[in-house]
Amino acid sequence: MKKQTVICKQGTIDLGIVESNPVVFQNELYRFEYIRCGRSGYPDNHSGDSYFRFVRVRDNAILPPFGKGLHLGNAFVWQNRIFVTAVEGWGKSRFYQLESDDMLHWSEPRVILEHPSWQGYNTSLCRGKEDFILTFELGAPAELVHVPFTMFFARSKDLKQWEFLEDCSFGRDFYTGGPMLRYFSPWFYFFYLHGSYQDGFQEYVARSQNLQQWENSALNPILSCDEADRKIAAKFNPARIQLIHSAININNSDMDCCEWQN
Repeated sequence: MKKQTVICKQGTIDLGIVESNPVVFQNELYRFEYIRCGRSGYPDNHSGDSYFRFVRVRDNAILPPFGKGLHLGNAFVWQNRIFVTAVEGWGKSRFYQLESDDMLHWSEPRVILEHPSWQGYNTSLCRGKEDFILTFELGAPAELVHVPFTMFFARSKDLKQWEFLEDCSFGRDFYTGGPMLRYFSPWFYFFYLHGSYQDGFQEYVARSQNLQQWENSALNPILSCDEADRKIAAKFNPARIQLIHSAININNSDMDCCEWQN
């Protein structure tokens, strides 16, 4: 009998960062973070614009910011090079890619997918059997998306040119958000958010061998909000501690993970 995997919540380490994912780069574990600006953004961002950054988990060292003005980023590592995909703005029509081999010097953002009718949001990238698969989240147009939000897919052989897979999608008939895509042959595993503001939001997983037909865990959530979300694992001032304790807790969104020291 296989041992059941348990997700343990270790506690809050920061506030105001809504998109983050871990990666291993040159044998170090890092946390990629999307730093928003404005009233609902990161409280310590006084730059006047959004940006991305990496935090080295071992000592919490913060690397220099990059990707100024881009949004909803996601990081992926392949052969000692790191790739970040992002959208030009919440609900905007262009998806971008940035690259680096040292986390200090970054390529100019270049458009990899776009359509004037698209309203774009999150992305997630993984290595497939022989190529790379990118999932990207759209809120419109209605004739393509049906029920916002819906996940679509693109393929690349070289992480340079991307092909939109028009016949592949997930969640056109129900709300889907916060994608994480992984491949373990022969299956793609798709982790996503589903729910409502009335009933709360939970994380689920589905799997597919072709990105068209899906087996879904819709009756068995893998991550739900609970009082463990209020655990504190960093130093905060009293005002922020009170914010954690008093916040409305209805959402365990945008789960992400990586393999580390297995």
